Amino acid sequence: MSRERILVVDDEPQIQRFLRPALEAAGYDVVEAMTGADALRAAATAAPSLIILDLGLPDMDGKDVIARLRAWSQVPVIILSARDREAEKIAALDLGADDYIEKPFGIGELTARMRTALRHRIQEDGGLTAVSVDGLTIDTVRRVVERDGTAVKLTPKEYDLLVLLARHAGRVVTHKTLLTSVWGPAHGEDMHYLRIFVSQLRGKIERDPANPKIIRTEPGVGYRFVTE
Repeated sequence: MSRERILVVDDEPQIQRFLRPALEAAGYDVVEAMTGADALRAAATAAPSLIILDLGLPDMDGKDVIARLRAWSQVPVIILSARDREAEKIAALDLGADDYIEKPFGIGELTARMRTALRHRIQEDGGLTAVSVDGLTIDTVRRVVERDGTAVKLTPKEYDLLVLLARHAGRVVTHKTLLTSVWGPAHGEDMHYLRIFVSQLRGKIERDPANPKIIRTEPGVGYRFVTE
């Protein structure tokens, strides 16, 4: 069986020196690039299964790499982000990145995010038929949600919000993506809508809404539907 190929895009030699042996030890083949231009060429020629992308590159912004890449490829992208670059992190996710991890990071956390991105890239809109986690079952064919075998009554918007999060299970979904997908483009900045509906949704599906295990908050960024 061929190994998954990972393209690592970072201009810091120490990051490359750390990631290559760590990822190879985890069972991946590694291709490296240190500029945005090299990253785009490698994405086209090396056919990576996933790209790990730093936002701060010497020749172009990492967000520009994502925008150009998404014009022709849906390969999973995990961005590397410094803690003080939240706005850029959100912009990268809205442009089509699948997830992010903050520097400094541990290889265990990174490989877990990689497995999630690889697993869920094939689960596009319309692909989800059912998901179960912690006694919660979502059946999109019958449009039924149950908690421990008992039907959960959701409003149409609550249902749409839950299914959207579940379709991206394991991956962070930004506030803007949730708002525009569920309420429409005119509501892309209506954060109060989202906070209210997430709170209502947690009250119906979480065992302890004050300590949610299924719908996790990614502070300042969005929410993540957790299945593990």
